[in-house]
Amino acid sequence: MVFAAKSAESRAADPETTACLRKSRATRIGIVPTAAAAALTLWSGALLSGALWTSGARAEAVRLPILAPTSGILALEGASQRDGALLALKHAPKGVTVERLVLDTGSSPQRAVQAFEKAVRGLLPVAISAPIFGPEMLAIMPLAKERKVPLVTISGTAKITELGNPYVFRFFPGDAVVKTAQARYTVENLKRRKVALIYQTTAYGQSGRRHLRANFAKLGAKIVLDEGLSPRVKDMTPVLLKLRRAGADVLVLQLHSGPTALIVKQAVGLKLGLPIVAGSAMHQPSTAALLDPAALKGVCAESGSSPISGGGARMRAFATAFRARFGRAPDAFAAAQYDAVTMVLQAVANGARTAAAVRSALAGGRHDGIAMTYKSDGKGNMAHDAVIVCYDGKTRLPAIVKRYHNVDGAL
Repeated sequence: MVFAAKSAESRAADPETTACLRKSRATRIGIVPTAAAAALTLWSGALLSGALWTSGARAEAVRLPILAPTSGILALEGASQRDGALLALKHAPKGVTVERLVLDTGSSPQRAVQAFEKAVRGLLPVAISAPIFGPEMLAIMPLAKERKVPLVTISGTAKITELGNPYVFRFFPGDAVVKTAQARYTVENLKRRKVALIYQTTAYGQSGRRHLRANFAKLGAKIVLDEGLSPRVKDMTPVLLKLRRAGADVLVLQLHSGPTALIVKQAVGLKLGLPIVAGSAMHQPSTAALLDPAALKGVCAESGSSPISGGGARMRAFATAFRARFGRAPDAFAAAQYDAVTMVLQAVANGARTAAAVRSALAGGRHDGIAMTYKSDGKGNMAHDAVIVCYDGKTRLPAIVKRYHNVDGAL
């Protein structure tokens, strides 16, 4: 397997060229050899057990647009989603040609609707790589149901698979999985029972709050502070002082990437001295990069996986290829979206060349991805494992300290 060092995908990762890419026409995926990628030739054949292919003879193109919030409050998470999908498209199966369109949804439900309408013009896509942002997903889900096009997403907002929409498939473990892991680690491993729960006032934050409250109640822990914050809040001092007065012995977060980094930094400045168990935003290398390594001491986070923390040969190869293509380390969002798009492409390679056929393949199939094994629970929840990662205060590289397999019993 070889890669182009200056492809449209790599330019898409550069903010200066993103706007230009959005205006471009959909382009067909090809592979251009480059000597710089010779070290990645291991990522072929038996290494990925059939999960990765090179492009060969071209067939009639299928459409698989990428809708991601690469600007606005979820830009960091959205860039990971986009780039995971782009890498999967680059590795389309032999005989599968993909017509690609990348659209920025701007962390806005209205812009997500506009992007969806653009994506379905003309030939109906076989699927859409759909936004990570829960409010955007909730906005486009009725449209996807009306047009009968599958959405493969990594949004953690629980509600998206609770509405009975047969065209939604979530490849990042939902709140019913990762919030269970987050609460269990807090109580069972850290032995903390006086919880300060700080959550975002977005659909994502409120969804996580609901599941965390239920799990902590089951575990016999007490929530001594339950506080919602707008993503626009920059000064975390008032809420940090509140939790100190409340007598909390642990800080549990359900915040987006930027606010997560802010509250961790300001907690250190106030010498809070409490362990922090954060949501999946904290596992991202892009979030950790906003903080000094010393500020990360005692900080843990839930996630679906952690590509930079090692793992099997396929995960290590994915991390190497991602760095080569985009110039940065991948996170669990990139890995999950890679797996989601790869499952769609496998279905196409096996003869599912319509949206209806791909939906059936997703609903009834099983996929051994780089992050985990995926299978629908009947509601579109495809991912059922979780991990806890923790930082040691010396580097920005987290270690996986706990794994939770098949949390919801769907496999």
